[in-house]
Amino acid sequence: MTTSQPMTRAREPLAARGERPPRAGALSASMTFGWRALLKIKHSPNQLADALMLPVIFTLSFTYLVGGAIAGSPGRYLHFFLPGVMVMAVALTTAYTGIVLNQDIDQGVFDRVRSLPVWQSSVLVGAMLGDVVRYAVASVVPLLLGLALGFRPDGGPAGVVLALLFLQVFAFSLAWIGTFVGVSVRTPTAAQTLSWTLLFVLVVASNVMVPQQTMPGWLEALIKVNPISVVTTAMRGLMDGTVTAGQMGWAFLACAILVAVFAPLTMYRYGRARR
Repeated sequence: MTTSQPMTRAREPLAARGERPPRAGALSASMTFGWRALLKIKHSPNQLADALMLPVIFTLSFTYLVGGAIAGSPGRYLHFFLPGVMVMAVALTTAYTGIVLNQDIDQGVFDRVRSLPVWQSSVLVGAMLGDVVRYAVASVVPLLLGLALGFRPDGGPAGVVLALLFLQVFAFSLAWIGTFVGVSVRTPTAAQTLSWTLLFVLVVASNVMVPQQTMPGWLEALIKVNPISVVTTAMRGLMDGTVTAGQMGWAFLACAILVAVFAPLTMYRYGRARR
């Protein structure tokens, strides 16, 4: 009897300490999954290879292969093309958010996450927030290369900083397309193929590489409403110091439409997949 009483009293604080901790909020859970995405990049730095190589390849190849034919000289074409190649590099990089998410689903990580007492959509939002590093690399690399090749933005440092910040907003908005694809298809290969195809069509059918005024009227009308074209026009204005309120208004509207359309679709598909 003398030994059982102390043992009973010893168990009481353990039971108290075993109470379930409070449920994590939506913001806290999203930031946690965002940190997880950053750790994956840290442990697998090869994930940044495309974000590093694609901008370099695009900038050098287009500037020196077709720049003279389009603008008269590579230097003049670089001034026109560099803001567009920044948009193009970031746009293609956003596909990886959905691809990595689909890989998690394929490897069973999805089943573990859905059993946690957290806001279930935080895994989507967190993955997109964590990819901000990837988007930053994809946008800064062509800028640094362009400066080395002689690009001098007329908007000065302030215009460049504003352009980079706005590009992050656009990347977050456009990434919902890749995320929607990632939760909608069955395999990472299918997610990669479909995401790249959709984004490549958007990039090619835009004013990134050539002025839209040189195209047929019907094609110019389509390109004007392409979100890549709208954002590229705003980026050129910011970096040249000639941006107008109308250009920025249309650019922010394009971002809002992308989120309004694809975010609910992604949440819906994600919710159905959890069943």
